[in-house]
Amino acid sequence: MQHTEPSGHTDALNTTASYHPTDRTVPTRSKDRASWDRKLVHAILDEACLCHLGFVRDGAPVVLPTLYGRIGERLYVHGSTGSRPLRTAKTADPGLPVCLTVTHVDALVLARSAFHHSVNYRSVMVHGTAVTVTDPEERRLALDAIVDQAVPGRSRDSRPADAKELAATAVIRLDLDEVSAKVRTGGPSDDPEDVALPHWTGIVPLTRGYAAPVPADDLDPAVGIPDYLTKL
Repeated sequence: MQHTEPSGHTDALNTTASYHPTDRTVPTRSKDRASWDRKLVHAILDEACLCHLGFVRDGAPVVLPTLYGRIGERLYVHGSTGSRPLRTAKTADPGLPVCLTVTHVDALVLARSAFHHSVNYRSVMVHGTAVTVTDPEERRLALDAIVDQAVPGRSRDSRPADAKELAATAVIRLDLDEVSAKVRTGGPSDDPEDVALPHWTGIVPLTRGYAAPVPADDLDPAVGIPDYLTKL
């Protein structure tokens, strides 16, 4: 998936191979699974389109599932201008403190003991302050990136938002600064005394796939399936 930098955006982090660990990005358990490798973080983010955005509202935690897009060292999330987190990001100084996560579950790990059951996964966690995007060009690029994050190439094959739609849409930006990845691979970790138990053990891989596109009822039959959908 290609990601184009907004005009005028540069980031010194782009010159380093890894993000800098912080107290919030170093896990307290299974530290060996943590990584701050920039390419790994980007790969995990680019393979997904759904994130979970966590923030505090009226003193209580809230986590919202939402679509996102990545452009370089920035993540973008959009929503209604009436949305609480998007309104808060605009009015709060310097912005809205958030935690954003993305997770892929790659396999179920079935051990002989219930305690050692697990999953193989790849995840990214980003801490930071979300701010409202006001520059028109950056907003346009961000909205295209969110569409293309879900279906690469789709933004070029759909009508851009008009003035009324843009007025009803807010976009927030979260810089990839305080970020880490965490990955589990491999098989079960049974206790030695359980190895002789007569229970099946191993992994059950999970795969992501796409079925054949289903056209809308009112689609002109002359409009064929675009190439970018056949390549999903």
